[in-house]
Amino acid sequence: MTVSQSQLLPSSPDAPVLLVLLPPALNSEGKQKAASITTALDLLQGRLGSAIRVLKIDGASHPAVVSSFHASQLPSFVLVRRGIELWRQQGLPEGDTIVPLLLSKLEG
Repeated sequence: MTVSQSQLLPSSPDAPVLLVLLPPALNSEGKQKAASITTALDLLQGRLGSAIRVLKIDGASHPAVVSSFHASQLPSFVLVRRGIELWRQQGLPEGDTIVPLLLSKLEG
């Protein structure tokens, strides 16, 4: 799995995880878009701190994992805690509303 800096964060069984299901980058345009998404996700992890762990799952490396979530569009975001899905979004979120939205899902 592609996990970048998320591996550095301490994790507990109760820690919420934002799964980011990524499409396979098959050509140069796809690779460029994937690099842009990775940069944005690294920034998102920085803004979330230790509240939510961001875990990137590459569809090329782990197609069975990505398909198990039945996402009709990639990238897709799935927020889980203790194995329970709290929130899902297909496609990239827009603007700066994602951090407060994700944190609000933890309160419920």
